Amino acid sequence: MFYISGDIHGCVADVIYFCERNELKADDTIILLGDVGLNYYGNDKGDKKSKIALNNCGVKIFCIHGNHEMRPETISTYKVVERYNNLVYIEDEYPNIAFAIDGNIYDIDGHQTIVIGGAYSVDKYYRLTRNAQWFEDEQPSAQIKQKVESTLNKVNWKIDIVLSHTCPAKYTPTECFLPMIDQSTVDSSTEQWLDTIEDKLRYNKWYCGHWHIDKNIDKMRFMMHDYELIERK
Repeated sequence: MFYISGDIHGCVADVIYFCERNELKADDTIILLGDVGLNYYGNDKGDKKSKIALNNCGVKIFCIHGNHEMRPETISTYKVVERYNNLVYIEDEYPNIAFAIDGNIYDIDGHQTIVIGGAYSVDKYYRLTRNAQWFEDEQPSAQIKQKVESTLNKVNWKIDIVLSHTCPAKYTPTECFLPMIDQSTVDSSTEQWLDTIEDKLRYNKWYCGHWHIDKNIDKMRFMMHDYELIERK
């Protein structure tokens, strides 16, 4: 079975508790919608404890790229293997944890599912002025956007499920805006681009994280603390 949840920011205790409480099995998968917190430092010193705990929680973990983490392709320990009927990134030391490749379509219990990771960090300048981690490639590049659109062209802009980190602009949950952030300084280009995707796309369900809220708007499902079962197609 496949379950889906939101950003955990390296706090794996809730994932472990969910697995134990629901008696999940080794062939079950939990999808995490970015900002997993496993590639925040890009080295064993900072990331190893969380990776060990998540790798040993008894299920498969499938991660989307968020804005507060390094991309796996920039870390030498990752390699590309096949999982969920397409290519993913894994590390030999943590074989139960896979990271999706943006623009790929995966088979999620019979659902054709496209992945679109990344977003802008509204606290970018706070991080830069305090020498905290900020990642220049946090948002989808022009090449990733082109790949996503090309992939959707090949399936005639019809898909079962979309997994993204942030949401299309029209669904932005403004109640999540941070009062200390001047919204005129926020780069919403990824959300605006996702708007153009959503306008053309025929889809059944869209899941996103990033906004730290659990709510539904039409077919858009925002995930943070909730877990949702993806019913077999």
